Amino acid sequence: MLVREVMTAPVVTVPAEQTVKQAVHVLYERDITAAPVLDDEDRMVGIVSEMDLLRGEFEADPRAYARPAAEPESAPPATVAEVMTPNVRTVRENDDVLDLVDLMMTTGVKSVPVMSGSELAGIVSRRDLMGILAHGDERIRDDVVAALRDLSAETMTTRVAVHDGIVELSGDTDERAARIADVIARTVPGVVRVVHPR
Repeated sequence: MLVREVMTAPVVTVPAEQTVKQAVHVLYERDITAAPVLDDEDRMVGIVSEMDLLRGEFEADPRAYARPAAEPESAPPATVAEVMTPNVRTVRENDDVLDLVDLMMTTGVKSVPVMSGSELAGIVSRRDLMGILAHGDERIRDDVVAALRDLSAETMTTRVAVHDGIVELSGDTDERAARIADVIARTVPGVVRVVHPR
């Protein structure tokens, strides 16, 4: 599966000079956990997450302490540019989702911008990936059958069964048709693995 098949587009972005409070409203109202940050020429210069925006936004409540809470040492950040992560890890539209998952797991990032050349094309969050995995077996089977029918006349007689996202391909097909069916089935969102029972 390719990144472009799971990414969210168009992308919700925020300007670098937007206030932290404005950015909080954008993320909260759009129900997203992060947004790419753009400069005044619409170039991506960073990414800002919910955690970035929470930094410095709350003061200690004196009711929680036996003594008065200490005054903050400095004013909280005012703009997105002050709290964003500037060095952004990105992926390309035609990258394999497996590489994207590996990037998320090794770096701990929850949202990754998707680039098309030098342009921002989309974004993929962990939630997007979970949504693909949440596809039911019946939907996955229907999608695999439709893809086999639409993309190759050689795979028309292939039988498809799906259990927990694992696709079983069988039927009276020759080896070449079986290979074609295998490749096509692996491109369908929600497919975890493809097997050929004997």
